[in-house]
Amino acid sequence: MSIQHYTYRVTWSPEDQEHVALCAEFPSLSWLAKTPEAALKGIQKVVVDVVADMQASGEPVPDALAEKSYSGEFRVRIPPMLHRQLALTAAEQGVSLNRLASAKLAA
Repeated sequence: MSIQHYTYRVTWSPEDQEHVALCAEFPSLSWLAKTPEAALKGIQKVVVDVVADMQASGEPVPDALAEKSYSGEFRVRIPPMLHRQLALTAAEQGVSLNRLASAKLAA
């Protein structure tokens, strides 16, 4: 698997006054740099090194989020009173509870 398939994000860090690059599959890693491009290159180099170390020691390497399959289903536990309120709102709107929850999550 290519490290290019991992999920990278570059954002501004007000505390550091630099761009910080992150990799979602390795949440403990980051790289600071003056430019977004340098931050991205830096985190990718760190990921290459970490993956090589993990492979050398026989540790499992995380799958890229982009390569995973998603069913479109997940469970959420909520307090009974909130469940009741949502069910009432769905009924008043003439939609299923699932459709109401999906719309709220998408908003």
